[in-house]
Amino acid sequence: MDPRDSGRIARRMDALHGITYFVPETEEHLVGVGLVPGRMTYFAGRSAAMGAVGAGVVTATFYNFNPALVATHIPAAWTLASPATVVTARYASVDAALRRLLGAEALAAPEVVEAAGLARIAAEACTPQGRPLAAAHLDLDWPTDPHMVLWHAVTILREHRGDAHVTLLLGAELDGLEALISHAAVGRGFLVEFAQQSRGWRPEVWATGVARLQERGILDADGAITEDGRALRARIEHDTDRLGNGPWTALGAERAARLAEILQGIAAALFAAGAYPEGLFAKAR
Repeated sequence: MDPRDSGRIARRMDALHGITYFVPETEEHLVGVGLVPGRMTYFAGRSAAMGAVGAGVVTATFYNFNPALVATHIPAAWTLASPATVVTARYASVDAALRRLLGAEALAAPEVVEAAGLARIAAEACTPQGRPLAAAHLDLDWPTDPHMVLWHAVTILREHRGDAHVTLLLGAELDGLEALISHAAVGRGFLVEFAQQSRGWRPEVWATGVARLQERGILDADGAITEDGRALRARIEHDTDRLGNGPWTALGAERAARLAEILQGIAAALFAAGAYPEGLFAKAR
């Protein structure tokens, strides 16, 4: 399995996994079990599989968030709802969102059942070593409904890839803020305004990160990515594909291509149904 191909498939999964961060069902269900509306539902929802971890663990694994923002919500969330309760509520929210966005008939389609089986093969080939978020989700029980098996599998695969990406960012000596800024500068991630707001970085702090990247020649005097900076980000993405290739090699190129085909259709349906608001991502995405 060519890592470039598996990387493209992995990025297609994001549309399915990522709905949990944007659909109203997430906040409805997590607030329903006791969490405070807003950022707490994100930090607790994504980290709950790891147990009642502290702010340091969440900052380390999520990587590009302002530590002060994380500490506002973690570990306070665990005094309001147990991690196990949050996990259950999170999965219930995804189930409700998918049923609303795609409908029961589409979720019961043979293609979804097929994709669930293929994605599970890949997910069960993920290794836990050095991959804390993936390992935590691997330890969860598998859902029974095919569409939730599919979502759980792509979540494991997404966190498996993300854990490796964090390791590579450390190797490139990019801290969380610098990683976020350089990714935005390439034009493949969030728009700057949304990145600042969602990750908790005030513009004046963001400017200090820009200055550090300018000193290293990653950004130019205008804050645009340089050729050296673009090459650095390309190497990181290439190596992320390489380190995330194992599960896809286990699945095999033919089955992986079939899974990608089905995921592309699901992603298109989710965007058409309004799962994601406008104005979040750069056009290159």
